[in-house]
Amino acid sequence: MNATAFPVPASTDRDVKDARADRGFRWLVTAAGVFVLVSLAAAALSMLWGGREAFAKFGIAFLWTDAWDPVGLNFGALVPIYGTLVTALIAMLIAVPVSFGIAMFLTEIAPKWLRGPIGSAIELLAGIPSIIYGMWGLFVLVPYLSEHVYPWVDAHLGQLPLVGTLFAGPPLGLGMGTAGLVLAIMVIPFIASVMREVFLTVPGRLKESAYALGSTRWEVVWDVVLPYTRSAVIGGIFLGLGRALGETMAVTFVLGNAHELTASLLMPGNSIAATIANEFSEADSDMYRSALIALGFVLFLVTFVVLAAARLMLRQLSKKEGN
Repeated sequence: MNATAFPVPASTDRDVKDARADRGFRWLVTAAGVFVLVSLAAAALSMLWGGREAFAKFGIAFLWTDAWDPVGLNFGALVPIYGTLVTALIAMLIAVPVSFGIAMFLTEIAPKWLRGPIGSAIELLAGIPSIIYGMWGLFVLVPYLSEHVYPWVDAHLGQLPLVGTLFAGPPLGLGMGTAGLVLAIMVIPFIASVMREVFLTVPGRLKESAYALGSTRWEVVWDVVLPYTRSAVIGGIFLGLGRALGETMAVTFVLGNAHELTASLLMPGNSIAATIANEFSEADSDMYRSALIALGFVLFLVTFVVLAAARLMLRQLSKKEGN
């Protein structure tokens, strides 16, 4: 076929402007993506550089040493790491089933007139500053737990074999259990909102087909809704976990801020974020400041590992689903 049969029109000024605008937009969004990576790397490197004195003196043993002696300049990150992980684990054990129940109630059970107010309440809870949660936990939750809950827990659960050490201790109210409970209340709105939104994406025909085959509501949720939204649900859970790991002010109020390694959830403990918030203004030596900055780098690594594990899990699930 003759090429001259379909002549190509000459480029107009508008085509040139469109191409230039398209290139500019591509470079702009690319710069935005690169900015995120550069900011992340800069934050990690700055904390690593700030903590170089502590890492040079204590080495990798800084991660599993439980000493914290500002006078003798002997520091270790084990107690804050342990407190961070334990409180976050408690929070997720409470928050995930509660968030799942809220999401399922709003999408499957609640009447339409009730879904709006409850959904708005969840969004309002997500917008409350963390310091408000901390003050509420200190002035309301701590006295109630110390008077009515923890004495019963210590008397009954603290005597059990094997797990009794987790629930034995004086009913102070302050401790890792209280911190985990406050964290759970904080992350529930985030996880519940994500679950609710993804549950709403399930096609109605899938659920109607399951009901038509005689499935119960629980079977529809477990066999249809959850498999369809599994990846997004796991992503929402890890989003809440990331918030729990890095929370500072709420945990600082109710954790007790005691640098002691204990298995009891009723005893005061410490976390990485709370240690930095409480002691950074009191750091009177270069080594002390370096140890606190090194703790910040450790928290960065812990959060990065958790989120990377979440991404890896989601990728494996996507491969199994054929995506």
